[in-house]
Amino acid sequence: MPCLPTSSASPGAAVAVRVAPDPASTIVSRGRFSSWLATVDHKRIGIMYILTSLFFFVAGGIIALLMRSQLARPNEHVFTRDTYDQMFTMHGTTMIFLVVVPVFAGLANYLVPLMIGARDMAFPRLNALSYWFYLLGGIVLYASWFSGGGAARAGWYSYPPLSEHAFEPGKGQDLWILAIHLTTISSILGAINFIVTIHNLRAPGMSWMRLPLFVWSIYVYSVLILIALTELAGALTLLLLDRKAGTHFFLPSKGGSAVLYQHMFWFFGHPEVYIMVLPAFGILSEVIPVFSRKPIFGYKAIAFSTVAIGFYSMLVWAHHMFSVGLPTGLNIFFMLSSMTIAVPTGIKIFNWIATTWRGNVILDTAMLFALGAVGVFTIGGLSGIFLAAFPFDWQVTDTYFVVAHMHYVLFGGSAFALFAAFYYWWPKMFGRFLDERLGKVNFWLYFIGINLTFFPQHFLGLLGMPRRVWTYNHHGWWAAWNLVSTIGAFVMAFGTLVFLINVVRTTRVGRRAGHDPWVADTLEWYTTSPPPAYNFDKVPYVTSARPLRDLRRRLQEGSVHA
Repeated sequence: MPCLPTSSASPGAAVAVRVAPDPASTIVSRGRFSSWLATVDHKRIGIMYILTSLFFFVAGGIIALLMRSQLARPNEHVFTRDTYDQMFTMHGTTMIFLVVVPVFAGLANYLVPLMIGARDMAFPRLNALSYWFYLLGGIVLYASWFSGGGAARAGWYSYPPLSEHAFEPGKGQDLWILAIHLTTISSILGAINFIVTIHNLRAPGMSWMRLPLFVWSIYVYSVLILIALTELAGALTLLLLDRKAGTHFFLPSKGGSAVLYQHMFWFFGHPEVYIMVLPAFGILSEVIPVFSRKPIFGYKAIAFSTVAIGFYSMLVWAHHMFSVGLPTGLNIFFMLSSMTIAVPTGIKIFNWIATTWRGNVILDTAMLFALGAVGVFTIGGLSGIFLAAFPFDWQVTDTYFVVAHMHYVLFGGSAFALFAAFYYWWPKMFGRFLDERLGKVNFWLYFIGINLTFFPQHFLGLLGMPRRVWTYNHHGWWAAWNLVSTIGAFVMAFGTLVFLINVVRTTRVGRRAGHDPWVADTLEWYTTSPPPAYNFDKVPYVTSARPLRDLRRRLQEGSVHA
């Protein structure tokens, strides 16, 4: 197969790359189960992250369906209030800490070394350890269902005093704190590894302005994790001390401050939004150019806007707290900063649209999900502009308007981008294409389902329906929109089922893929599908941000031999 120049050769030289023995290898055929348990290979660790997060995605989705069943009609009593509160807490915690953040870590584990021309992560054993901390955190969280008193009930944010011992005496809240600590340790270890890997293991010639945009997004994602999750760990440690050591950091009746906890939590919470969204932006910046048959429009603008979003994300946390009684001056500052963060995000959306302009757009499933992600994220962003204005926010605080905004941004932007990533990089990981017909069914079920589920919730919020309630006695429009929302949730569930069927079917009869089936430009497509354990025979030499395009040009010119 053709190859790039190596670090020890001039840019015109060529080196043969060893071909993997079986491009159609699957998880089962790549080694015994025990070898996966002990692996330090970044690709296997990435696959384990992805499969584990898919398991938790199904678990969190089932909980969401149960919650929507409870809310489908007025005065429904499918579950008790106590059980609903536990499901509410577990759903949010699962989706944020066990699905979205770790699945991006899995993709980054698999792709970042390949994209930068490295043979592995900088710290392979630390990489494996971070996965096991993540898995242990998930086990602890779900084991809390069976603790005395059941799982935590105070929500995925665990505001005091509801999370203090007086209101939540069971072990479930303590296990929730332990589980978040474990997943936080996992994320911090992974972030350190990504930063060191990107700094030190880039291929010769790969300067910062030649990094793939997905790698840029993972770099900023990792920096945000180091800043935000360490602060969250501190807040939860203080909460645990309140519960177990008799301290009063967050108890107003004894001199503490519940608002302090909100500041500490949301200083983590809003960077966390972009921890979940920036990798999705990186995926879109890789997928859209390939299926538009054009280079990305405004590479530097997208790279710098990624850094700008990371910076601004740490200056807007108190827009989650407009209703707690902050001084007007602070409210104005956080309103303006929240609106400002829309500028670098808008730059990205403009550049993605410009990339498709007059391109030869190929509407394969990966591209459909990428375009869908741009659309649903834009809807969430527009409602975010409303919420950034604190006079409007006061009217809809703690209503379903906020729920709609949050899910359009977090679930819509992240989930659609993740499906785009799966359909795009699945051939690289497993040597087989996911079925395109099932993929398009998957897309349309999700696109219809997400809008049926969450768009009516804007109206519910404007009609005054509060969030976090387990039942309601209003008929009329409340009942109608809740029923539509529940139907949409089940439509998305069918979409998930179609995707899982596609995955199982592909492992058996999927069409085989070559090393570069999409005619892409980044280094992961330079090696075989799936890659060998060592990734590359020789470290490739990079001459631009589009190294495979450069190779194809040199092949046409005859300066590189196949």
